[in-house]
Amino acid sequence: MEPAGDTMSIAEMLDERRHLLEVAHWMLGSHVAAERVTDEAYREWYGLSDHRRARIGTPRAWLTQTVGRISLARLDGVPEVAAGAVAGAEEQAERASTGPADHALRSLRARRAQPAPPCRQDRIVHSVRQACADEDTAGLLSLLSSDVIAFFDGGGKVRAQTRPVVGSERVARSLLTLLARHPRTTLCAHPVNGRTGLVARYADQVAAVVGLDVAGSVVVRLWVVLNPDKLRSWNRPRS
Repeated sequence: MEPAGDTMSIAEMLDERRHLLEVAHWMLGSHVAAERVTDEAYREWYGLSDHRRARIGTPRAWLTQTVGRISLARLDGVPEVAAGAVAGAEEQAERASTGPADHALRSLRARRAQPAPPCRQDRIVHSVRQACADEDTAGLLSLLSSDVIAFFDGGGKVRAQTRPVVGSERVARSLLTLLARHPRTTLCAHPVNGRTGLVARYADQVAAVVGLDVAGSVVVRLWVVLNPDKLRSWNRPRS
């Protein structure tokens, strides 16, 4: 099976962002400023070309150095130039809609005309959850269409896949890596946009929400929301 590429586990993803926030807060003394600096560091990361990112051996160290540089610039009153990074991130988003994903999207559109009934959706999603919890690669592959496509929405605020992942083996590996067993990580079935989906928590924090499209008896599309901003409503204290 192919490697998971840029995918990292939820535990690693959130620990990395928390570390960067702590560094920025230590330097600037403000939670708001730390959030902005950390977001800017991730924008610079996604502004790099795929080739340049691939050559960085320790992304967390690179991001930490970038947070330090941006924080020092703020302390010294030096204006930051982020336009290039933002443009690079937008360009990557455009590239994400082309390439191998095109064929899968066309196939998906055809099959979504006949979505699975709610009872089957519920059964398939629960089976996917169990396969991920058991780290059962064969079981997960049996639940995915051969040309399944997965989108990972990190919002440029965590280190996540930037392009659609296409094909059952690649999607399975990405999911199993993202949802890897960890003492503080849990995965449960939960209503998502009116249908059964998956919610992953790290400690008491919702870290990922997964919507799944089922056609026939297999999953044909997944949308994995990892963007902390989009997950705020899931993490609000209940009154």
